Amino acid sequence: MQFRVPQFIDIEDKVIGPLTLKQFGYLLGAGGFGFLLWYFIPIKFFAFLLILPVSGFFIALAFVKINNRPFIDMLESGFKYYTGSKIYTWKQSTPEKKAVDRIEKVIAQTQKEDLIQKAKSDKLHDVSLGLDVLDRNPQE
Repeated sequence: MQFRVPQFIDIEDKVIGPLTLKQFGYLLGAGGFGFLLWYFIPIKFFAFLLILPVSGFFIALAFVKINNRPFIDMLESGFKYYTGSKIYTWKQSTPEKKAVDRIEKVIAQTQKEDLIQKAKSDKLHDVSLGLDVLDRNPQE
């Protein structure tokens, strides 16, 4: 029996013409901000100077990819880098510590089983020795 395997699952669907839903949203946002700046700034020359970088930013969000990653991911990574701590300290990770604890538990359990086995064999040896001694005594 053959099944169809989905191909190109990392490609977003083109919903509105040649644009994905995200791209359309970014372009709609660019148009909305451009309209608000044009409407609320009385000097149209300054409004136009502000509309250009804002629209360029939104267009970059919609279409620019760096190393096959969207521009918004690059902005997020850069923001986390610049706001995060720059001091790197070594911390022992918890999965390794848990693995060491499990190994120590297995070793302790194995040692315990070895001691129990040795004790059982020692008792068995003592009992067999006692029986041998009793068998060697002459019966009266």
